[in-house]
Amino acid sequence: MTTGNTGTADETPLFGPGSQFSAFFDDPRWALAMIRATVLEAAHPQIGAALVVNSTFVAHPWRRLRNTFLSMRLMFGADPVAREREAARLNRLHARMSGSDSRGRAYDAMDRATRAWVVATLFESAVTMCRLSGQPLDQDTMERMYAEYRTFLAALDGDAGALPEDLNDFWRYFDRVVENELENTEAARVILYRLFDHLPAPALFEGAPTLWAAGRAVVGPLLGAITVASLPEPYRRRAGLPEMPGAPTLMQGAYLAAGLARFLPEGWINAESIIEILSLSPGSEDPRARTVTALRAHMKRASALLRLLTPLSGDADPTPEPAPSASTGAGRRSAEQFFRQVLDQTGDGHLDWPDLAAMARELSTRLDLDEPEETRLYDAFAAWWRELQAVLDTDGDGRISAGEYAAAVPTLAGPALIRVAEVLFDVTDKDGSGTIDADEYRTLFRTAFHRDLTATDGTYGKGAFVGDFLSFMSGRRTNTPYDPLLADA
Repeated sequence: MTTGNTGTADETPLFGPGSQFSAFFDDPRWALAMIRATVLEAAHPQIGAALVVNSTFVAHPWRRLRNTFLSMRLMFGADPVAREREAARLNRLHARMSGSDSRGRAYDAMDRATRAWVVATLFESAVTMCRLSGQPLDQDTMERMYAEYRTFLAALDGDAGALPEDLNDFWRYFDRVVENELENTEAARVILYRLFDHLPAPALFEGAPTLWAAGRAVVGPLLGAITVASLPEPYRRRAGLPEMPGAPTLMQGAYLAAGLARFLPEGWINAESIIEILSLSPGSEDPRARTVTALRAHMKRASALLRLLTPLSGDADPTPEPAPSASTGAGRRSAEQFFRQVLDQTGDGHLDWPDLAAMARELSTRLDLDEPEETRLYDAFAAWWRELQAVLDTDGDGRISAGEYAAAVPTLAGPALIRVAEVLFDVTDKDGSGTIDADEYRTLFRTAFHRDLTATDGTYGKGAFVGDFLSFMSGRRTNTPYDPLLADA
């Protein structure tokens, strides 16, 4: 079986537009398959522990979706240099994730067997989605797609030895892991029974909370039921997952309906554009923002009408933020909002190192930092965490509660936070001029943050940059360029 980066002269390349993976990328069924694969990943004890401690998927699921999508696009793209760079970034990210779960069992995101299971769930879920939608893959296509996924693993690990080479052996391996290793982990339960029911609105729907809540109340439980019904029966039995009556029929219908998209003209569904539109914020410089703004206006009216007809308890429109002032150009959010939306990146109700590491990770990813720059940024955030812990962790439990934070808000803007801002400025100032020129300015705020600021002289000095960052991180000003990066779901 071919497992190299490209096929033979008579074959379609394993990566790029002609690959099997690329054929699924804009397929609506892929969304269902990805959810299923994520649950199977989370059911692995090591992966589940790493997700619970380090992941932002609860508080920022749409951001996590966007990052995963873009990463897979790079990893399965035709450019070997981009693939190598992304693999190195993923390895650096995973190398920072290790520890122990609630039962004292060690986990390590660089464990080769664990990483192989992640790739295995993606492949098996792709095969399953085709079968459930009435379009099962033939043996040759399945073999070729398996070669692609093994090559994907090889790009990460250096070789694909942690996955069986033969496809028949793979199915025995998959069944063994499902039967003997998967558990009803906390991460799997959060995805199935919390995330779907409490999924935060993407930026596109942030102005219509009632409309979003109404749709979520219907779609959330159905999506959970479809996902549970699609999981391997041995895992459902061992984990004691309840199955809603009629769920198998509902699941089959959902996959069949999604499969009908193959009859649409090519290019009608573009997953990357859909994700980007969902992520657009009101202040974005993206030309599509005008359309999004118009859609928001219509959704607000629909939300108001829905609220009048069928009021939903607990989902009323929140009190609007204070209007931006002429002098600041920004409103202010409460300490509770700031803690929940910005500081608590993992959504566990506390501030600790994984939350600040998530901020460093997101900044590094959006700015596409090289290893030395990324390390400097992580080190700066680590110093800030030590400073915060020394001042705010009054009960000594190793983390900071919302109450501890609210009692000492001003201490957030200490020397270590200033250092974070300075490092962020330095990695943006590529030519070392001491100012961010027009190109660097656009790269940071328009490309990475999807926002823009008004610079009167075409440059942005370190003092202004640091002041803006401190204003966001300690003054809790809304509508700054950092909201789409660190606060939007």
